[in-house]
Amino acid sequence: MLLKILLVIAVIVQTIATVYALKLVRATKYNSVWILFIIGFSLLSVERIVQLFVFSGHAVPRYCFADLGVVISICLSIGVMYAHKLFKYIDRLNYQRQLWNRRILTAVLRTEEKARSSFSKELHDGLGPLLSSAKMSLSALARDEQDAARRELLGNTSYVIDEAIRSLREISNNLSPHVLNDFGLARGVRNFIDKSAAMHRVAIRFTTNLGPERFDTDVEVILYRVICELINNSLKHAACRTIELSLTYSGTVLQLEYGDDGRGFDPQAMIDCGMGLSNISSRVGSLGGTCEITSAKGRGMHAAVRIDLRSEQPPKRLRPRPRRRKTDQK
Repeated sequence: MLLKILLVIAVIVQTIATVYALKLVRATKYNSVWILFIIGFSLLSVERIVQLFVFSGHAVPRYCFADLGVVISICLSIGVMYAHKLFKYIDRLNYQRQLWNRRILTAVLRTEEKARSSFSKELHDGLGPLLSSAKMSLSALARDEQDAARRELLGNTSYVIDEAIRSLREISNNLSPHVLNDFGLARGVRNFIDKSAAMHRVAIRFTTNLGPERFDTDVEVILYRVICELINNSLKHAACRTIELSLTYSGTVLQLEYGDDGRGFDPQAMIDCGMGLSNISSRVGSLGGTCEITSAKGRGMHAAVRIDLRSEQPPKRLRPRPRRRKTDQK
């Protein structure tokens, strides 16, 4: 009786497994190895049904067991021998999916940078000349004889316009950093660090072996944005006193080592809630690189970014790129 119950359970379980296997046929693109497994599972279910009939007292030809056993053995044996093809196919599908995701993310980042550059150019070439013209008009008015109240008003207005021009230049540069575009990654990062250190009481130590090498535009822009995001996070949230940053290029690998001595955090919690860490990982991933962030409360944080440029064009030593703008606000 117990054996009959076990046979019934085996028939049910193997039938369910066969149904699930059939549902996966389309996902495997009708792979022959998977079809052999399905045939083997189906025949196993038939074999258990035949055994159930035998134990129930029904007459079944003996050759049925032999034939079923041989066919099942052939199907499963061939399936196992060629199973590596199925795994390779699954790996290929996963690789294509990852490649597609990287292309989508790269397209999004390129569109974002293009929009930033366009907006920066519109601000610089559109609003900038208007403010400069207004300042020149005020300067012309200031040359005339004015009482003290009017001179003070003109002086305050001129100061406000100067601040607007300075803010406009800073916003334009943040949207599309001119130093990065013209002189490369090392100069762009150093320029950003100099401006950040001037506004905060934090010592930022930057070392690099990069010279005038120029890399692919996507690599330079994305790595520059990653560095800016890391520094801004440290300045805003870490309450640190020192930041150490190392950017090296060796062989075909660009490597970034970043650390601060701030209050630290739980990396997984910060990725879940934002703070730009997920954005950093996504940007690095779009280049096929790796990003490892480690931290603990009270022990600061450390980030290691590694980008293999083997698939990219080798860096070239170029002269600085000519500036696209002929004039700049004073």
